[in-house]
Amino acid sequence: MGPDTAAAPEAVRVAGIVLAALLAAAGILAPGAAARARAMLAALALTPVLLVVEIWGTPQLAPVRADPLPYLGGAALVALLVCAPLARLFARRPGWLALAALAALPFRVPVEAGGATANLLVPLYVVIAAGVLAWAVPRLREAAGRPRPNGPVEWLLAAAVVLYAVQAAYSSAIDRALEQTVFFYVPFALLFVILRDVEWSRRRLRLGGLILVGLALAFAAIGFVEYATRTVLFNPKVIASNQFESYFRVNSLFFDPNIYGRFLAVVMIGLAAVLLWERRSREVWSAALALAVLWGGLVLTLSQSSFAALLAGLLVLAALRFPLRKVAPVALAVAAAGVVLVLAFPSALRLDLDSAASLDDATSGRYELVTGGLELAERRPLLGWGSGAFRREYRRQASASDRAAVSASHTIPLTVAAEQGVAGLAVYAALLVAAFARLLRGASRDPWRALVAAGFTAVIVHTLLYAAFLEDPMTWTLLAVGTALAWPRQGLAGRAGAAAAAAPGGNGVVSGSSAARAPAAQ
Repeated sequence: MGPDTAAAPEAVRVAGIVLAALLAAAGILAPGAAARARAMLAALALTPVLLVVEIWGTPQLAPVRADPLPYLGGAALVALLVCAPLARLFARRPGWLALAALAALPFRVPVEAGGATANLLVPLYVVIAAGVLAWAVPRLREAAGRPRPNGPVEWLLAAAVVLYAVQAAYSSAIDRALEQTVFFYVPFALLFVILRDVEWSRRRLRLGGLILVGLALAFAAIGFVEYATRTVLFNPKVIASNQFESYFRVNSLFFDPNIYGRFLAVVMIGLAAVLLWERRSREVWSAALALAVLWGGLVLTLSQSSFAALLAGLLVLAALRFPLRKVAPVALAVAAAGVVLVLAFPSALRLDLDSAASLDDATSGRYELVTGGLELAERRPLLGWGSGAFRREYRRQASASDRAAVSASHTIPLTVAAEQGVAGLAVYAALLVAAFARLLRGASRDPWRALVAAGFTAVIVHTLLYAAFLEDPMTWTLLAVGTALAWPRQGLAGRAGAAAAAAPGGNGVVSGSSAARAPAAQ
């Protein structure tokens, strides 16, 4: 490909996106363990190739085009030297793979590619690559294997990935669709497979929770320093807004305060589960102290979506811990109080219900995004404008004053409706129904499953007010862990006395006894 070529031909890009998605789907759904392993390895090999082809013609890669062998060979060697030892370690100690994945979830590294800087989950990608090798290579040698059975969640996840790839064919933003596929959909589908097959013992869950709490406390400490010094480390938009607004938002080591707030909210739900189920006073007081610190960190983000996510997760946690007849009135009272506040005292919120400008200001620009996104969806209701096209189509069709501000719809159902139409919305809605059915069924008898279900609820509520559903590894991780804990349903969580033994911080095992282990492919 010549030096003046900015990107691969459109047909090649679409074919690559679709092929990668099909391989990821096969990694989830293929009938045999060996077939899944082959598909996963192929997907792992294809995604970096797609990325390199996409940015090959950019000026930044001119030295590489002039003499590609040393650069490409060196990159392959570095990847092998990093991933091979990790894969060997994970093959011998699968538990370390699970803990490494949890530890890598929040870390994003600024990477310049194709003339733009993206904040990529590089540590997590390394863990995924090594984990796929550790999972897949041994299974290639199996003559026959019976992997973990699939249910509606797996089929719908695969359908969502493939449909997104196919709908890139008529998108005006194929580059965006390729980025989403290469950086998020395909690697996170592989992450789902390997984490779903981990045996999540009580000890492993507890260690993973301690890692996440430790990270959250460290991030909160950095946020406190940012607030005290009035200095934000990343994101020029946040830095600029802090200079001109009366408030000051922090984002710690995250690029976006809302993503930082989402991470804190999920960890806080886990700590709340300790308060609800744990009986030992030392564990309770430790969790309460950590919650207080993280609450301070969350407040400094000023992330409305994260506050809503935390509240929703806590309500689900309470509903799984206590009788619904006691929780429902509280939830209704909170909702009613919110409605009364908005309708009766809008001035307290600096809100004018008759003014679109006031609504837009009160919702941080989301009102105009929602109305504009609804117009996009109405114009192409069946199939939408194509994967990744929301930002480009909104800017193209919006008024001149709105074009510079939008970066995403900040409402996942709206994004799906505008980009993928009725077909995408149907898959999205069915996936949510299947996911909640799996995660909530029997969760009241298992504190760890209740924690996962509440955390997943928080993520979903956050996506209704911000962004990043299947683009967030947290979504796939919660689904994978929840699936592993829910299979088989007759595990320890349903036995007498197991709820207390399986409590976060308590003694006992959540799943993984000899009677509750998956077949050979696990």
